[in-house]
Amino acid sequence: MASDPLAWLVSLEGVPSAYAAARDGIDVMLRDRGLRRTSPETTAESLLRGAQASAVLEGSASTLAEVRAGTGDDTAQDSLRVSTELLSLAPLMARSPLQALARLHALAAASLPDDRRGRPRDDESAARLRDISALLTRPTDAPALLVASLIHAELVTAAPFASHNGIVARAAERLLLLSRGVDEKSLVVPEAGHLALRPAYESNLRGYAEGGAAGMHAWILYGAEAFAAGAEASPLRRPNA
Repeated sequence: MASDPLAWLVSLEGVPSAYAAARDGIDVMLRDRGLRRTSPETTAESLLRGAQASAVLEGSASTLAEVRAGTGDDTAQDSLRVSTELLSLAPLMARSPLQALARLHALAAASLPDDRRGRPRDDESAARLRDISALLTRPTDAPALLVASLIHAELVTAAPFASHNGIVARAAERLLLLSRGVDEKSLVVPEAGHLALRPAYESNLRGYAEGGAAGMHAWILYGAEAFAAGAEASPLRRPNA
């Protein structure tokens, strides 16, 4: 049997308890509000909030009200376009993550020529994408939240596409929560969690890229905090945001 590629991350100090607490917080939020009473409109609102937050992290100046009204800037429109197809990509992410990631980029980068949408920048980037996708198909006992956080950082720091890598990474993170059963109605808003913690988000991504094992450890611990903030940003918690 192949070894678990993420076992060493799960064993790092503070990681098991941090992710257990984050998952418990999400489960309590979903259970207390009663998933049977939620509507497609609640999911749509969560996706909208996530699209706006992800766009701001990518450089957009559009407010949530502007995005809601359809008047957001180009980056906000790119992020929103990804959110409209996100739920339909869950089966593809489960069986063929490489294709799902390519589709996320094709949606985000609609302004690029067809031969650059959904395609890696070069051979090295293509190899990184294959490695990331292969990681998602290997059996692991790591929590799904940890896997999602790791893939997020890998995609941002590898920057395998010509543009929109941050939007793709944050969409992939949310998609993994959906496809792995953490949040089947996509009511958590992890993108808003990152935006609320923006200085820590950006500094920990730099640490992940440059700080070796210590930087990876710090990012993984940060990820649990961000998921907790994303649960608090859910329309179930803040219906009038």
